[in-house]
Amino acid sequence: MGTPFDPFSGMVRMNAIIGIVVVLICMVAVWWALQQVRWEVFLKNAKSPQAKGLQMILTIILGYELARFIMDYLGWSLTLQMLF
Repeated sequence: MGTPFDPFSGMVRMNAIIGIVVVLICMVAVWWALQQVRWEVFLKNAKSPQAKGLQMILTIILGYELARFIMDYLGWSLTLQMLF
């Protein structure tokens, strides 16, 4: 176990915080974008709790995938710097 002032553990903590913030921002962005979908076209009762639950599940899945793409892209671009 590292000490509280270990630089490596500080980097791990910072990466974790950045990851959480990016995921939350992406989930908010996806929720905002999903508000434009006409759910009544796809669902029997777009105002039901099940429909809201579906929107939440889609928000979590799509938000996480968007955040994962952003974090992967950032990691790849930082790794690419080591080539040059």
